[in-house]
Amino acid sequence: MTTDTSEKGLRTLIVRSLTGAAADPAPSPDGALPAGESPPGNFQALERFAANVFSVTRQLRYSKDETKLALDLCLFINGLPVATFELKNRLTKQTVDDAVRQYKRNRDPKEPLFQFGRCMVHFAVDDQETRMCTHLKGNASWFLPFNKGWNDGAGNPPNKKGLKTAYLWEEILTKTGLTDIIENYAQIVETRDDKGRKKHVQIFPRYHQLDVVRRLLDQTKTDGVGKRYLIQHSAGSGKSNSIAWLAHQLVGLERDGTRLFDSIIVVTDRNVLDKQIKNTIKQFAQVSATVGHSDHSDDLRRFIKDGKKIIITTIQKFPHILKQIGNDHRSRKFAILIDEAHSSQGGRTSAKVNIALAQDGGEEPEESYEDQINRIMESRQMLANASYFAFTAAPKNKTLEIFGEPVPGGDHVRHKPFHTYTMKQAIQEGFILDVLAHYTPVYSYYRLMKTVEDDPEFDTKKARRKLRRYVESHERAIRNKAEIMVDHFHEQVIARRKIGGKARSMVVCNGVAMAIQYFHSISAYLKERKSPYRAIVAFSGEHEDGGRKVTEATLNEFPSAQIEKKFQQDPYRFLVVADQAYQNAIKNSDKAAARLEHDRALKDVVVGMLTDHTDLFKLFFDDPVFKKWLGDMTFSATYEEAG
Repeated sequence: MTTDTSEKGLRTLIVRSLTGAAADPAPSPDGALPAGESPPGNFQALERFAANVFSVTRQLRYSKDETKLALDLCLFINGLPVATFELKNRLTKQTVDDAVRQYKRNRDPKEPLFQFGRCMVHFAVDDQETRMCTHLKGNASWFLPFNKGWNDGAGNPPNKKGLKTAYLWEEILTKTGLTDIIENYAQIVETRDDKGRKKHVQIFPRYHQLDVVRRLLDQTKTDGVGKRYLIQHSAGSGKSNSIAWLAHQLVGLERDGTRLFDSIIVVTDRNVLDKQIKNTIKQFAQVSATVGHSDHSDDLRRFIKDGKKIIITTIQKFPHILKQIGNDHRSRKFAILIDEAHSSQGGRTSAKVNIALAQDGGEEPEESYEDQINRIMESRQMLANASYFAFTAAPKNKTLEIFGEPVPGGDHVRHKPFHTYTMKQAIQEGFILDVLAHYTPVYSYYRLMKTVEDDPEFDTKKARRKLRRYVESHERAIRNKAEIMVDHFHEQVIARRKIGGKARSMVVCNGVAMAIQYFHSISAYLKERKSPYRAIVAFSGEHEDGGRKVTEATLNEFPSAQIEKKFQQDPYRFLVVADQAYQNAIKNSDKAAARLEHDRALKDVVVGMLTDHTDLFKLFFDDPVFKKWLGDMTFSATYEEAG
């Protein structure tokens, strides 16, 4: 059977989907409906849902003044416009880009149909790609990709049964699928700037957001309580919205007529993320009393005791009250959503969660508390009354082992995420910049002299590591590199008005101690240059600096919770942070574990540095001999000499 890829054919497929010709998921025998609909037994809701009138108008003449202007399709529910469509096909040499241009140039946002809030979404579609926009602003309209992704990148996979974009009408534009989005995802939220001015933003889920939440809900309903799920979503994926949508729908998730969870606990890694998650979830809450934000440990304890449905806290606050949770809470069921999960959270902190929430309580062995935590995580004991949903951009191997799905194969059991939205896809879809596309390496030169050739106690590898650590952390080396980075930013970025003159710089360091050193050097050189810009440093906890204990707040001279907003404002243009994934593996794991972490990091670097049309990129992913050679070479250079 051939598929009609013309614009008329696309219109026909979409119309059939919404007028009943396309098969919609039927209610199950017990009356259960797909996600977003009424619970079993609510026959009044079933009758009301069946009474809704879904309709599609082709070639809709939408303007009173320009009466000849027509829109390809407009979708209505009970006579109210919900979505518009401009359809193209590549056989006539028109693509989704032409549909986007048509919206920007020919669809006047002053027309009632195109005004903010009148329609839920505007789709530009061809036979290979889909894009969407929630707020038409002429040439300033922002159309986001609404694609499934392919080969860890942008686009859509081949479809043996039809068009690549068939998922739009087969999955999204069914009656149940569309009403699910209206009820649980699409919304107009209110934000405020630093001056208190209100701004309204219309939200519609991107494909991967909708897909991950629906899959998690379905799988949790099948698995019940007590499982773990790892969601690997890159920066630019909109994790805050995904977490908020998941949290709200987990509240009402039922199995056999009984709610699965008593409380949903959202755990964030930093105060900045804590505030971001809190604001996002509260915006989506239809009943404000549903959400509780714990500023203190007593709040968290009280919320759990009172059965608050959604509780938001940080990983720093959460462990302090775990010992105080009584036995009565162990009979309750929890869903724990962890934002930016790392092995520290997934291991020791999650083990504390296990001890506090376990139905049978925790025994008090003679071993130390840390030994007890390690023993629990090594045994991978699963709680019967808690499910974990861990969101992270780049999981470490330890995180994969703890939260991921095992993939048996050979002598080594690999683990994979439940759902992925890769950095490669985020870069190709334009949500994050490829920071490694143009880079300048700065080499360090030093030589180690062995004065006694036959010294049996002389360990060359160990000495080389210590020397490298000394050189890289030396004040002079850091100062020189700081000057290079600051000069480059001023002369090659700011002077050339890149990113409209609003560019920022991130300096990623090997450890907190080095991040603090770079912060001081960059700040000092900015003053010497009489630069109008300043730097911010970001790290967790207290650390030594010149014989005193410091935090990011004391160094930045403003509270940690303000880092996100401050970095968006002048004079702050430099953000200094620490990243230790591969370095931690070198220091704390054996060589095999370090190699696994190295290979993951190497893949990220290749994806970041090269685009998929280059020969080297294809060689890396298609030729295992070349991939092994490159991996062996870089691992040897970094592992043997790293500190």
